[in-house]
Amino acid sequence: MQLERSAQARSLVRRRVEAYLDQGHGSCYLQDQSIATMVQGALLFHDSHKYRLIAWVVMPNHVHMLCAPHQGQSLAGIMHSVKSFTSSEANKMLNRSGRFWQKEYFDRYIRNARQFATTVAYIENNPVKANLCERSEDWEFSSSRLRKQ
Repeated sequence: MQLERSAQARSLVRRRVEAYLDQGHGSCYLQDQSIATMVQGALLFHDSHKYRLIAWVVMPNHVHMLCAPHQGQSLAGIMHSVKSFTSSEANKMLNRSGRFWQKEYFDRYIRNARQFATTVAYIENNPVKANLCERSEDWEFSSSRLRKQ
């Protein structure tokens, strides 16, 4: 019972954070196309080396990524690598210093094919849900654009 309430609380927090981000709150450094391009490039760089990149989207103020880590790679290590590199590069590009990314990240295990498909659709539809484009494949910084070509 306690575990179920804890999971429900985490889910509620995640939904509230996602709604906040979809409304365009917070720093929107990723709306700069050069920074969004750099972040997308960083995600693609380690695809097939550290992980299999399945779906992603770079939004104006956050990123969603679905990947399957390769043998010997941990999600924590992957996230540290991506966040460390991209924060350093983005700060140089913006001529700023300090924290670029939120310290924590939300993660979850994909347990079955239905959840997998729902997660890919959620990630790729994020720009449409946030009213940034009409069709997911219209968003330049997304796996949907490549998948639909």
